[in-house]
Amino acid sequence: MESRSILHLDLDTFFVSVERLRDSRLEGRPVIIGGASDRGVVSTCSYEARAYGVSSAMPMKMARLMCPEAIFIRGDMELYSKYSHMVTDIISGRAPLFEKASIDEHYIDLTGMERFYGCAQWAHELHNTIVKETGLPVSMGLSVNKTVSKIAAGEAKPNGEKEVVQQYVIPFLDPLSVRKIPMIGQKTYHTLRAMGISTIYTLRSIPQEMLESLMGRNGIEIWKRANGIDSTPVVSYSEQKSISTERTFERDTTDIVMLNQLIVSMTEKLAYELRRQEKLASCITVRIRYSDFDTHTLQKRIPYSAFDHTLIDEAKELFRRLYQRRMLIRLLGVKVSGLVRGVQQLNMFEDTSEMVRLYLAVDSLRNRFGRNAVRRAAGVMTISERSEREVKKNDEISSEQKIIEERLRGWRF
Repeated sequence: MESRSILHLDLDTFFVSVERLRDSRLEGRPVIIGGASDRGVVSTCSYEARAYGVSSAMPMKMARLMCPEAIFIRGDMELYSKYSHMVTDIISGRAPLFEKASIDEHYIDLTGMERFYGCAQWAHELHNTIVKETGLPVSMGLSVNKTVSKIAAGEAKPNGEKEVVQQYVIPFLDPLSVRKIPMIGQKTYHTLRAMGISTIYTLRSIPQEMLESLMGRNGIEIWKRANGIDSTPVVSYSEQKSISTERTFERDTTDIVMLNQLIVSMTEKLAYELRRQEKLASCITVRIRYSDFDTHTLQKRIPYSAFDHTLIDEAKELFRRLYQRRMLIRLLGVKVSGLVRGVQQLNMFEDTSEMVRLYLAVDSLRNRFGRNAVRRAAGVMTISERSEREVKKNDEISSEQKIIEERLRGWRF
């Protein structure tokens, strides 16, 4: 199998770096971004704030106690999305094959390029271009697969470059903490530490079968990555990646209340699907088809999100702008696109942490009992509404039957 050359790009403390572009007075100072109230949590923070022990997901009240001189910022997801797209545009104009892994991370497959142009030199020039054109610091790791290149990028921080060639992969990984392996989260880390495993060297020295018996298939994958083995491909990034849903009505309708309820219901399901797949959307589209089959769509680029309350508001606004003819509608659809992999912190810039607990609880119930187990009231018809609609539908059917009967009486058999 041909040795691969995979480059990982990681924008350093991305949100903080964008804020510093907007206000240079933040340079060199501890900056914490997250919920504005004490009940909120930290979304991200600068290296200066981390020196005080502040970290992501920490309660904001605790962060204020640990670093009272920090500058606290609520955050601007729209601005961060704009800079993320700027970086992606730079990469897309130069890279042969790239994957946007999250709002601030990219993978580039440079395999074969070393025959014509040094991969390290190409990566260095790309690094300089991104810094020059956006002003954002970015760290890069170049190695034989995604896992090693991502770890290398982490070791290159801040704003550095690190190459790990094949023969140095194991010596590079061995002394590092097992936390450096991307797929090892807090729970798995504590499990490994309880077993006395702290370094990648110790982890890879354990028989594969033992990890498999303890952790199942994940144990095998963890063992492989500890040994520098990762065949995961770089998946070509496309803004056209999307998730959509649509409804064709049995009877064409102008029932604006029902249509808005349907918009809420469909968008809510799309948002849940985004979170289930650990993806964020940067574009939302609403589509309607009138009874004469004339079809219209309207879309809007939005800050990366997987939140019901954000996507629903945008979808309802698009529908309001789109539905101008007041003709019977045959079909209604909603689509989210421009997807990237990543889990937006549910409490991103909310004032309190109640939002994160609410989403986690709702998604947990849906995962256990089905996606329709919990739904927003705005997207569900009440019993009285259903009854009224049923009566109206029956009245319409009765009227049509009477018309048909009258016409039939006029016929001679």
